[in-house]
Amino acid sequence: MSGVTDLSTLLASLEPTLLDGEFVYTTVPHEKLDDYLPLKPIGMFFEVEGLTLILPNASAVQAGLAVSVPLRCITMMVHSSLDAVGMTAAMASALTKEGISANVVAAYYHDHIFVPAVDADRAVAALKALSSPAT
Repeated sequence: MSGVTDLSTLLASLEPTLLDGEFVYTTVPHEKLDDYLPLKPIGMFFEVEGLTLILPNASAVQAGLAVSVPLRCITMMVHSSLDAVGMTAAMASALTKEGISANVVAAYYHDHIFVPAVDADRAVAALKALSSPAT
């Protein structure tokens, strides 16, 4: 199933949805992956320096891991294509105008933006504004 590539269609159909819970980024040694899978990471990336995990905040804290600031995840419900051009830039620009940091993760079906928990509601509003017709 292919996703949407047209930027105007993507932006009109974003439907940003705030997921429940707080998440954090942490890093662990590559060879320890199996030790951390029970913490149910929702994302991971292998880097030279270590394995980055995106975990539920409570799980990471309970495991005693050094963690990032607590983040909320906003999922764009539109099925965006990995070939789409401009969607990430438009979302980042909208959040930049609000002074909100954003960590974007593109998955097969959807794009996800992790924002500081304190800014989550403002971030959702900024992203929803992208879907509103210009007046």
